Amino acid sequence: MAGNSFGQAFRITTAGESHGPGNVVIIDGVPPGIPISVEDLLVDLNRRKPGQSKIVTQRKEADHPEILAGVFEGVTTGTSLAILIRNEDQRSKDYSDIKDKYRPGHADYTYDAKYGFRDYRGGGRSSARETNVRVAAGVVAKKILQTAFGGQIVGYVTQVGHLKAEIADPTTITADQVEQFADGTPNPVRCPDHGLAQEMISFIDQIRKDGDSIGGVAEVVALNVPPGLGEPVFDKLKADIAKALFSIPAVLGVEYGSGFGCATMRGSENNDHFVAEQNEGTPVISTDSNRHGGSLGGISTGQPLVFRAAVKPTSSLLIEQPTVTRSGEATTIRTKGRHDPCLLPRFVPIAEAMLAITLADHWLRWRAQCEAAPERLDHV
Repeated sequence: MAGNSFGQAFRITTAGESHGPGNVVIIDGVPPGIPISVEDLLVDLNRRKPGQSKIVTQRKEADHPEILAGVFEGVTTGTSLAILIRNEDQRSKDYSDIKDKYRPGHADYTYDAKYGFRDYRGGGRSSARETNVRVAAGVVAKKILQTAFGGQIVGYVTQVGHLKAEIADPTTITADQVEQFADGTPNPVRCPDHGLAQEMISFIDQIRKDGDSIGGVAEVVALNVPPGLGEPVFDKLKADIAKALFSIPAVLGVEYGSGFGCATMRGSENNDHFVAEQNEGTPVISTDSNRHGGSLGGISTGQPLVFRAAVKPTSSLLIEQPTVTRSGEATTIRTKGRHDPCLLPRFVPIAEAMLAITLADHWLRWRAQCEAAPERLDHV
């Protein structure tokens, strides 16, 4: 099956299914000498794994990564890096009675239409279970960004159903605000507005008890990104980030900067004005606002990159729904198994990973093409 790789200079290739032995990622283009350990990978994998709280799926997976290649004596070697995460808590029997039924909202029918065959156990390759190894790759990418230019990425939930947080300045949100409340207890919904987060938790729990699910919005921000990243015209930074986010199964919409809000603005309202400050006699160009979301012409401006993704409600429901069988017979379906009543809390580290992977790719592409260009040589 084509389409299992993403990126050019920093390239990931994944394989695996929801109820198979496990998932694996091969990462090409990792520079040598970057410290990587299992403990490093577990930080973000633990944020994505199931069973964290009552408002996510109760599937029990340790998501313990195995580094198979590309690391020696604790640092990357520059060769292909391979990471395996085994599945441990599959309950394939939960899906045996729906193997000939198409689940509403899932890719069952489209996989059948394309291949004439599908792995009905939890969606097979179309399951978000595959994203665990993307998160592992994202840890490697974050290390590259931090080493290269002090890059930092923070994602968080801004909306669950009708409950919407107003984030005045995305650049002020810290990982601590996202991951825990002021008293140090875990923030399972990962909304930095802690008062609203408590409402979200209660709302999701009620949705869960109803056997239903709810969607929402997450925002992901990249700080300290230098100007100049992005490849005109088809590999624009905004285009590749959008592709990266849209590759996550539950994403139905992506916007950046002022996003769809620009539809009601005049140009004089939407434009960000350029300003310059002197730094030891050298002008530093910036803008006085960031409605452009850190990208103009598909190239980074040096302002924070600010992207948002609309995440749909989980499609697997305990509520009975109408559907058809592979032979076209009308029937009903009720999905058994353990599913997230809201995908947003576990979506956050996945979105962070995909933004990091995209930025690492474009940083390495910029370095290969532009860092030693003639007009830059006197600065090298």
